[in-house]
Parts: sequence; C-alpha cells; structure tokens
Amino acid sequence: MLEKITPVILTYNEAPNINRTLEKLCWAAQIIVIDSYSTDETLDILKSYPQVKIFQRAFDTHAMQWNYGLQKVNSEWVLSLDADYTVSSELIAEIKALPENTSVDGYYCKFKYCVFGKPLRGTILPPRQALFRKDKSIYIDDGHTQLLEVKGKSGMLLSYIYHDDRKPLSRWLWAQDRYLVIEAKKLQQTPISKLSLSDTIRKQKIVAPFVVLVYCLILKGGILDGWRGWYYAFQRVLAEIILAIRLIEMESATDTTDVTDKLFITNNKYRYR
Repeated sequence: MLEKITPVILTYNEAPNINRTLEKLCWAAQIIVIDSYSTDETLDILKSYPQVKIFQRAFDTHAMQWNYGLQKVNSEWVLSLDADYTVSSELIAEIKALPENTSVDGYYCKFKYCVFGKPLRGTILPPRQALFRKDKSIYIDDGHTQLLEVKGKSGMLLSYIYHDDRKPLSRWLWAQDRYLVIEAKKLQQTPISKLSLSDTIRKQKIVAPFVVLVYCLILKGGILDGWRGWYYAFQRVLAEIILAIRLIEMESATDTTDVTDKLFITNNKYRYR
C-alpha cells in the first residue's frame, strides 16, 4: 500500500518544522511539496531530501494550492500533510497493513496536538481525511481553510498524526490574523440558519472565548497537562478573541456603509424634489 501513496505538503517558511515532517516519510518514493516562495531555510531543507519534488506557486487559497498539488501526483493514493504534521510510526504501520484492493476511497486520521514536542491529552482538532484516492477527490474552500470532497466510501484510521508547530509566536499571530479575517467574512455572510452550533456561538463574539477555555481545560483535560495545557488553551482563546474583534470591525464597517448609503439617498431625494 505504501508504494501507491504520494505525500503532498504545503510550505511557506516552515524551517522550524519541515525536517521532522520529512523524517517520517522516508518510505515514500516521491514527496510533492508546493511552496509559496519561502524566504527562510525551508527550500534548503527540502533539497536535502532526494525524493522531494518542489513546485513553487503564489498562494491564493488553500483549496487552489492543494488542488495544484494533486495535479502533480502520479500515484493512486495521496497523503496530504501540513508542514507541521508528523506521521506517527503506528499510523505508518496501519497504512502499510491496509488491503490493496480496498473499497474505501478515503481515510480519516485523528490528531494529537503537541506543545513544544509533547502531545496533549485532548485537542479541538477534528479528524481529517488525509489519505485518499487522487481520482476521487477535490478540495473546496471553507472559510480560512479547505474541505476535501471524496466521492466514495470513507473509513477511519486508529493511529494518530501529531500536530507539532514550533514556529515563533509572532508567526503564529500573523497566520491566525490572516485566517481569521477570512473566517469572519464566512461567518458574517452565512445565514444563522445554516451555521453549525459552534459557529453560531462564535458569531456571538462574547461567549466563544470563555466556552473554548472551559472546553480545552475541562472537557478535553488540558488542565491535567500542566502549563502546556494552559498554553494551548490560551492560544485557542486568543484566536477566538481575534475573531471576535474582526467580526466587530466588519459589522461596524457595514453599519457605517449603511448609514452613508442612507444619507446619500436622502440628500439626493431632497436635491431633486
């Protein structure tokens, strides 16, 4: 099964992470990397792995970037990975043991979130379909991220992928703000009747940060992880606060536009009366 799989990775200034990701992919005959013109040591690290094939493309959306990567794959199966993902040895063994003629077209993988290399007890990261048949799959945009549509039967793998991002806080804040601007636009433009419960809570702005804090520390057991659990909880709370601020900004801008439009209509009404 491993011989039929090509890992695909997106990168942009991932020097603190990419080496750990690639070290767990030594079994792959070829690794496709779509780089958004990194300016740090990412490209030098990538070039040190002979099975890595690098393609550079200016980033527009996650879905477009991923679909471009799929076009470069020649194998039947794809393993899609972020540059801060580390595939566990148990997951590799589980994939290797999959039947070659399976009727399943895509497999969900579970995640363990790491803080400075140590896995936490729980995470808000949902399982993601990371292993799938290329000819049955396409990415579509969904807010700040992407969704994979697999036309066929899906299954669940039992082992984990580790999310282990060791980039500095300044880079994390930069990325989160970019993502959350897009997420805020999605929440603002989607009717409440079509939002999930979690997105409905997020759209209320005030409640979401407190809900996330309780969810991470109590329901997911983060408080038992010591300072690492608090670190993760504070990260997620900060992300929700940034999202709330962006929503307030957008709503204020909309209100200002509405007032301006009404004044313009009123002025013209009296001008031509």
